[in-house]
Amino acid sequence: MLRFDISISLDGFVAGPEQSEENPLGIGGEQLHDWALSLEAWRRPHGREGGEVNTSSAVLEEVQEGLGAAIMGRNMFGGRGAWEEYPWDGWWGDEPPFKMPVFVLTHHPRKPLEMNNDTVFTFVTEGPEVALGLAREAAGDDDVGLSGGAQAAQQYLRAGLVDETQLHLVPVLLGGGVRLFEGLGDDLPELECVRVVKAPGVTHLKYRAAG
Repeated sequence: MLRFDISISLDGFVAGPEQSEENPLGIGGEQLHDWALSLEAWRRPHGREGGEVNTSSAVLEEVQEGLGAAIMGRNMFGGRGAWEEYPWDGWWGDEPPFKMPVFVLTHHPRKPLEMNNDTVFTFVTEGPEVALGLAREAAGDDDVGLSGGAQAAQQYLRAGLVDETQLHLVPVLLGGGVRLFEGLGDDLPELECVRVVKAPGVTHLKYRAAG
């Protein structure tokens, strides 16, 4: 199963305007993740102590469970252009929180990047379907998580390859930035809402592809 989850504003943006290396989520975009950053369930995998426990805790723990591999776009991994010109090893330091194989969609070839824990970034230039095949092989009997960002997610949504989508709907209006549901075309699979969880500062909406 390919599982996708992402935080999204009430007006449909997953990042604010004017994204940059200094401000990767754009203006106001960091608000989309406030609900998670204070949770013990988020802090623990990132090597931090303390944190809150509330209704969102079980949702976040479920997101993290049962995954054997992950896929992300180049924008989420970070950096621009050829790797030789922009040597970038991600936002997460020597011990990223993934602790599994991660397949990065990119137009620029690069050798796999092995980190200090079990995270290995493999850079895939052959497209989203090849990346999904590699991720499924690496995951074995476990699921594959689609981490984003928006452009990578749109490719999988357009192709009808996402089995489960979870939107963490945050009650803020960004007014601009990166829209998730844009340029997807008309031939999209129907979605069935299977769960709604209301929590402090966020509503968790889970959908599965119908049929």
